[in-house]
Order: sequence, then C-alpha cells, then structure tokens
Amino acid sequence: MADRERPSFEEALNKLEQIVSDLEDESITLEESVTLYEEGVKLSKFCAEILSDAELRIEEVNNDNS
Repeated sequence: MADRERPSFEEALNKLEQIVSDLEDESITLEESVTLYEEGVKLSKFCAEILSDAELRIEEVNNDNS
C-alpha cells in the first residue's frame, strides 16, 4: 500500500469488503481476480497492523491504571 495517502481503518475495511464482494462475482477475469486479491492482502495486513497497534495502546492504558 502506498504511503502517499493512507486510508483510515474504516475506509480500508470498507474497501476490503468491496474486494471480497467483487471476487465473488464469477464474471471477472482471472487477471482482475489476482489484482483484487493482491490489493485485498495488502489491505488485510494494513488493518491487522492498525488493530495490533490499538491493542498495544489499550494494554498500556490498562497497565498504567493498575
């Protein structure tokens, strides 16, 4: 994913949901499917990183309040 303009988590998740929907369309070509799949993997990793960062921040807050 290009660093030029990073989407929000919600935007990335919405795009990922759209890709899944598009991949379920049997009329798209193999090349289109591969391109969508590649983009989906990048978005999935991006979302996982954001969730992991959020989890770490929550753990830090919880540890600071203990």
